[in-house]
Amino acid sequence: MRALTWQGKHDVRVETVPDPQIVNPRDAIIRITSTAICGSDLHLYDHVIPRMKSGDVLGHEFMGEVVEVGSGNSKLKVGQRVVVPFVIACGDCFFCQKQLYSCCDNSNPAEKQDV
Repeated sequence: MRALTWQGKHDVRVETVPDPQIVNPRDAIIRITSTAICGSDLHLYDHVIPRMKSGDVLGHEFMGEVVEVGSGNSKLKVGQRVVVPFVIACGDCFFCQKQLYSCCDNSNPAEKQDV
């Protein structure tokens, strides 16, 4: 697939990257139909986020169509149209139950971060 990739400070390129895969049972793969630039993308572009690596795919606010869902995803169906906001949250953890979605324990679990 084609994607916008970060190559270094002030250097982004559209490149061919591997197709996404279901990794977690809650995952969904979305065929993007529309997208926009978020103000936080400028932090990536300016390399304010030090963990960026050459080739990282950019973009996190978009609309599209569900093309595949993991076995643990009962909320989304193939063919459904979705809007994905900047905050991605599981909806079930302590923080999500308190409607503190940006603090979600499961969307970016600490044990998966490279320290």
